[in-house]
Amino acid sequence: MPAPALPVSEAHMPTPVAAGRGDRHPDRARWDPWVLAAVLCAAYAAVSVGRYRHMTTFSWDLGIFEQVVRAYAHLRAPVSDLKGPGFDILGDHFSPVTALLAPAYRLFPSPVTLLVAQAALFALSAVPVTRAAARLLGRRRGLALGLAYGLSWGVQRAVDFDFHEICFAVPLIAFSLEALLADRRRAALCWALPLVLVKEDLGLTLTAIALVVAWRARGSSPRTVPYALGAAVFGVAATLLVLTVVIPSFNTAGSYDYWSKVSESGSPVDGLGTKLRTLAWLLIPTTGLLALRSPLLLVALPTLGWRFLSGDEHYWGTDWHYSAVLMPVVLLALADALTTARHSPRPWLSSYAAQLPAAVAAAALALTTSLPLAQLTEAGIYRRPAAVSGVERLLARIPDGATVEANIGPISRLTSRCRVFWLGNTQGVTPEYIALENIDGTYRDPVGYAGDLHPGAEYAVAGKANGYVVLERLRAS
Repeated sequence: MPAPALPVSEAHMPTPVAAGRGDRHPDRARWDPWVLAAVLCAAYAAVSVGRYRHMTTFSWDLGIFEQVVRAYAHLRAPVSDLKGPGFDILGDHFSPVTALLAPAYRLFPSPVTLLVAQAALFALSAVPVTRAAARLLGRRRGLALGLAYGLSWGVQRAVDFDFHEICFAVPLIAFSLEALLADRRRAALCWALPLVLVKEDLGLTLTAIALVVAWRARGSSPRTVPYALGAAVFGVAATLLVLTVVIPSFNTAGSYDYWSKVSESGSPVDGLGTKLRTLAWLLIPTTGLLALRSPLLLVALPTLGWRFLSGDEHYWGTDWHYSAVLMPVVLLALADALTTARHSPRPWLSSYAAQLPAAVAAAALALTTSLPLAQLTEAGIYRRPAAVSGVERLLARIPDGATVEANIGPISRLTSRCRVFWLGNTQGVTPEYIALENIDGTYRDPVGYAGDLHPGAEYAVAGKANGYVVLERLRAS
């Protein structure tokens, strides 16, 4: 990605649009971001909960996070048996922030609690984006950018892909950059500091935010610069400490499991087409390339850096949840760039900037027809399929507190009340039940497969329903 051109000095001191200019109802304008967030929250929750209700979960992640939050809710160590019996999740990723969900989960012990909380956090991030854009560009343009953000492909992909801790990072980044654009620089640092508790790589994002704060404060607020540089150093130090000491101390192997994904990176040109396509998606439909004029775009570099240097091709593209943390960065970088571009002496640039908020909102709406929120127009998402009800009745035969070995399909229906292990990774534990999604007929002989997994144990089919099978371990007579 080419380094973003630093704007001229006056671009660092944007002139906000006067409150209420062109708006006969300034009090209503204050509620615009919250109304938008409420609508987005309902839409996000409908998509993610709808996927859960249809039992079309993509991966084991929802089950892993439910096990972790369930442990926190009962004041236990954050163990996820899906990662291995007794595996402390802090030895995988450093995300203690998920403990904040424990009170809600204690009241509503269900994976749906995590999905709704994630929807609310993503929707909340639209408030600072919309508010900052409206302050800089006016109410209508602010709403347009807020809508473009709420419908952005990165957020939609994350909403559709289970639950992930980055749902906490997205609003923190958005509030931090909103404060930075309002010249509340110390508030920007305070919003960014908790990122080190969200995930181990986000300490570098804190560093990037702090460096941008220092850059913008160097002339108008020099006393802020030492604080910003201190926060930048803290971000790097926290990242190194977590990667080399904290995570290995909780990891059963005494190391950080993801180093190999960087060390096996190979040539930087590997997957170059996919990487360039991801950059194009970030910068063209989302910002019309104008975000390149803002130094805020530098905040995206740490995330793009580790993703593109990794040898794991899953990190390179636009799928999954990996781009969600970039969405508030690119949209607020666009808002920052627009403050000067629309007053440019070059007529083509000022005209382009004036029309761009409406254009990116229209592009986001058009792209949504092929993104997860398009499901909201389908009646099926609001109904629980009869086949799912049959599978749930089958899984309900497994008693609370039982040990269960399962593949993806049954996991999220069991982790709230059973001790669940990943299929083939019980590490010597012989479970009382094995629950299999077998819709495609992979397991032609489930009983024989169970015997291969646990020699010496004997299992029998306890029930079948719509492609799912539950096996129960027989007791020795």
